[in-house]
Amino acid sequence: MTKAELVVKIAEKANLTKANAERALNAFLESVEGTLVSEGKLTLTGFGTFVVEERKARVGRNPRTGKEIKIPATKVVKFRPGKLLKDAIK
Repeated sequence: MTKAELVVKIAEKANLTKANAERALNAFLESVEGTLVSEGKLTLTGFGTFVVEERKARVGRNPRTGKEIKIPATKVVKFRPGKLLKDAIK
């Protein structure tokens, strides 16, 4: 599903115009991003939890040449689904 398709679904379910649905989705995405940057964790009860975690620096290999390369430490966002989402998927 693309962002445009999601906007259409939100507009239909919430009885909004596509423009208002897109503004709402953009506001939600900006809020999630801002919360993860400032606090590092966002929990949506029943849906799941977004957590920022640190990935350590490590040594990898270039698959073409086999040469060792250093992969720097970085932060990644991980998602852990909640019970309601897990049950809905089953």
